[in-house]
Amino acid sequence: MSVRAVVLAAGRGTRMKSTRPKVLHELCGRPMLWFVLRALADAGIADVTVVTNPDVAPHVEDLARDAGHAVVRAVLQEPQLGTGHAVSVALAQLPQAAGTVVVLNGDMPLVRGSLVRAVLDARKHALALVTARMPLPSAFGRIVRDGEHVGRIVEARDATPAELLLDEMNAGLYAYDETKLRAAVAELTSNNAQSEYYLTDTIGNLAARGEQIVPVVAGDYRSVLGVNDRVELAAAAALMNRRLCEHHMRAGVTIADPNTTYLEPELTFAADVTVLPNTTIGRRSRIGAHSEIGPNARLQNATIGEHVVVADSVIVDSEIGDFSYVGPWAHIRAGTTVGTGARIGNFVEIKKSALAAGVKAGHLTYLGDAKVGDRANIGAGTITCNFDGTAKHETTIGADAFIGSNSSLVAPVVVGENAVTGAGAVVIRDIAPGERVVGNPARPLPKKPKT
Repeated sequence: MSVRAVVLAAGRGTRMKSTRPKVLHELCGRPMLWFVLRALADAGIADVTVVTNPDVAPHVEDLARDAGHAVVRAVLQEPQLGTGHAVSVALAQLPQAAGTVVVLNGDMPLVRGSLVRAVLDARKHALALVTARMPLPSAFGRIVRDGEHVGRIVEARDATPAELLLDEMNAGLYAYDETKLRAAVAELTSNNAQSEYYLTDTIGNLAARGEQIVPVVAGDYRSVLGVNDRVELAAAAALMNRRLCEHHMRAGVTIADPNTTYLEPELTFAADVTVLPNTTIGRRSRIGAHSEIGPNARLQNATIGEHVVVADSVIVDSEIGDFSYVGPWAHIRAGTTVGTGARIGNFVEIKKSALAAGVKAGHLTYLGDAKVGDRANIGAGTITCNFDGTAKHETTIGADAFIGSNSSLVAPVVVGENAVTGAGAVVIRDIAPGERVVGNPARPLPKKPKT
């Protein structure tokens, strides 16, 4: 039997006060819709239809692929006449099948794949749905029970004062028998405070026919909270970030202060990594064993080796070799590789460069479009002048070269192995291996007179 999912993501999210659609607002480095799609993938549901609007539709395919889905459909709901109408729009695009349709809201970024799986497994009859015990007051729809089963759901706007005192809420996550869902949606009316077609009315319709509706109570109501404004987005982000930190701490990572450590999904930490306060790590970064990241560090798509220290620095789209030290206040930009045992010091910026093992760049240096050989020493204030106003050019520095303080290497240029530049040299020509140059423009050192 088939299992399909319908994600309701057509709302404009006017309370976000934003030109960006609500479900594309990010928390922990991903749009909230990504988290919902990822939960479905984690639950093993591959066939997904997203009911959306023209502003979200162009992003659905990329988000779904990034969340682990090979195929996803984006279906426009125009006009938007409620959740029941949204589901009917989705069903109209799907061939009828005998099986289960999971329906959930696209603004539930904290939902877990395990909860999706639980409600899917609980559907033995017409419908299983997730409920949660929530603090009052609440804008969530109230669950009205009929014994052990659900009799109906009443939206908060339509609830009586007595119904508003009920603390069991509808979470917005359902697993329907597809045939019975199609029949129930076809009978919906818009006779309510919003003049919309409520999907929740299908519960009362099914119960009136004698169908059993099984509640699955969420262990933590926070896992099914929706996001309607930026205050709720920040609260969801804090919960997600804490969840990510706890996951890695339980796997052997020391996080000194989870309240000031900001993580994204899909990070890889080896055992015995230490993360110090005020640190942000994202975009699938990988951290090797025994490395120390922070304080005040930001890593994006960074690959960090073992026994590395990154202090007060930024590393983006780059790789740092084992036993290296970066910082404080270094900036490693995209396309950079740093070899084993290198030392990149304070106020050093490196862009699209390859530094071999043992390189030292201690202070106030810019290396752009450079190749630096083993054990080369880059003096304070050194600059590779890689841009001529039209194009970028490469600088090559050989192994064991010594670049004096405040040297300017005007690319394209090659500094040979064991070569030396004096302080303040302006290098506008290639320097042979072992050659020593000084001055502006750089000139060979005079030979000592014979005695």
